[in-house]
Amino acid sequence: MKGILRKLLFGNMPVREYSTVTIAGDIKETVFLKTKKNTIDISTSHWLLCLDPVVFGVWINDNKLLADINENKECKIFFGSSINTRDEKIEREAVAILELSRFDKIEEKNGTFFLWKLEKNSIHHVGLIKALLIFHRYYKKPGISFKKLKSFASAYSYPRRVRIISVRQGTYYNIFPMDLLGEISGSKRFVFGLRHTNIALSKIIETGKIVVSEVSFEHKETIYQLGNHHSVSPPSLDSLPFKVKQSDNFGFYIPEWAERYNEIKIERTINLGSHMLLWGQSVNEKTLKPSAGHLFHIHFLHYLYQQRKGYAYPLV
Repeated sequence: MKGILRKLLFGNMPVREYSTVTIAGDIKETVFLKTKKNTIDISTSHWLLCLDPVVFGVWINDNKLLADINENKECKIFFGSSINTRDEKIEREAVAILELSRFDKIEEKNGTFFLWKLEKNSIHHVGLIKALLIFHRYYKKPGISFKKLKSFASAYSYPRRVRIISVRQGTYYNIFPMDLLGEISGSKRFVFGLRHTNIALSKIIETGKIVVSEVSFEHKETIYQLGNHHSVSPPSLDSLPFKVKQSDNFGFYIPEWAERYNEIKIERTINLGSHMLLWGQSVNEKTLKPSAGHLFHIHFLHYLYQQRKGYAYPLV
């Protein structure tokens, strides 16, 4: 009976919480933020930074929009595939609709970084009955409610790129992957959301330094092995399954297969809940090799939606 139910729900697809994909060309999804006065495309200027509660950061550098958003403590965010800015079309075609409240911001000379906390949301990747069946069969466990499943499915209805983080303090080092981070185009600013349980967090705050590398999806297995370094001490450099290089200014270790890296000085931290926000500026950027395509995470429900629409990203 379980096999029949699974076949009806997913066909032959393996069930997982998140799907790992690679993207050739532009990301298909669009994300819109709506206030009382404006609806704006934030697809390339929003980032997921915390999971409990779910927190998004949005970069705004338009003076008219800044005045509008500063006046509004609440907003809606729509995740979808439509590039039409007509409000009724955006809402009708959205796979996830989120209601958020603004609780903090970081003001810079060339823009403002707003922080928004998820208050409630709805998802439309699959019908409600199917979503409940999937939840009770595959996702329900201590600490995971249907409400939390909806919040994760919403947040990962836009591909989150995986990058490699490097940390070093004296003889200590750490190298691990992250997808709760972002690069603010044209500003040399970076933002990160690190779990408080990550043992490297205190080292980053003490040194005020971090290095972030762009890496190819071809190294997926090694990237996920590095994920074990979040909560435990990393092995000796000699026992890593790859060679490392040192960054030019900080001397932090980066994988030899890194495509590009930025050395970043951390200027501010904000406690978001389960994660700590780190706000910093790149002091050195270096390109090492051409890009071969990156690794992204999307929620499994969003991958199901893509399959149904006939444009799913390639799994890796």
